[in-house]
Amino acid sequence: MLGNSETLSFMRKAIVFFAGLCFALLLASCSPRDYLTRRLATDLLAASDAFKTPQQYVLQTGVLSNKEYVSPEYLVLQHRGWISASAAACTPGLAPPPCWEVMLTPSGVETVRPLVPAETADKPSLVIPVARRKLVSITGISRQGNAADVDFIWKWVPLNEIGAALYSADLRYKSTVAFRNYDDGWRIVQSSTSSQTLDDALKSAEPLP
Repeated sequence: MLGNSETLSFMRKAIVFFAGLCFALLLASCSPRDYLTRRLATDLLAASDAFKTPQQYVLQTGVLSNKEYVSPEYLVLQHRGWISASAAACTPGLAPPPCWEVMLTPSGVETVRPLVPAETADKPSLVIPVARRKLVSITGISRQGNAADVDFIWKWVPLNEIGAALYSADLRYKSTVAFRNYDDGWRIVQSSTSSQTLDDALKSAEPLP
């Protein structure tokens, strides 16, 4: 026969054992994506196409409208000495004049050609991978039931000289994206009429001072 003190001690140990067993079973039934932590939000954003896929810039040569030729990107390329232009007759659809015949300079050829596939190097449209997004930090998570808004900071990482000329590596941007808790855990909202998707969040990003 056990004494009262021994009985109480046994009961305490049994309670602790079964509580630990229940907790272990509960953890085993949970997915790492069931709880929206900053680490999970970081992993999901970093694995998204928006952060994995390089940003591409299309450099159009040949006859361009004046509006295209004086765009900020073309002004940068002119300033770097990578393109030059001469006055040209406007082709149908490019009126009103003036129009410009844009071409790569020798320096531009040397800079651009290694960045594009050889089979497209002589085409008028050159698709150049220039930069990729890098997640800097998650700054806040606001949850409401199965929905959440995640605030984060990101920046551009140039991939080459063209990217460094067009995208500043020093600027930081602030964005907010919607997450939703589905049957398989938390996911970034891909399309919505009421929440901000990742594409929307990046397009409306605010540069930080």
